[in-house]
Amino acid sequence: MKKYHDVSDIRFEEESLFINIDGEKLTFKLKEISHILDRASETERKNFEISPSCYGIHWPLLDED
Repeated sequence: MKKYHDVSDIRFEEESLFINIDGEKLTFKLKEISHILDRASETERKNFEISPSCYGIHWPLLDED
């Protein structure tokens, strides 16, 4: 399968998501990208899967993409 992006270093700190995509470090406020992630527990946030194409991230405990 073709990879669309290089995704790494996904982590949460307080109310933000930090992610490295194609070598670029990005930060997103959770309440701006997903109310579900914003309200999720640390365990729910840390349980994620990067799609084989690296085009998306899925949190199975939350059923959130």
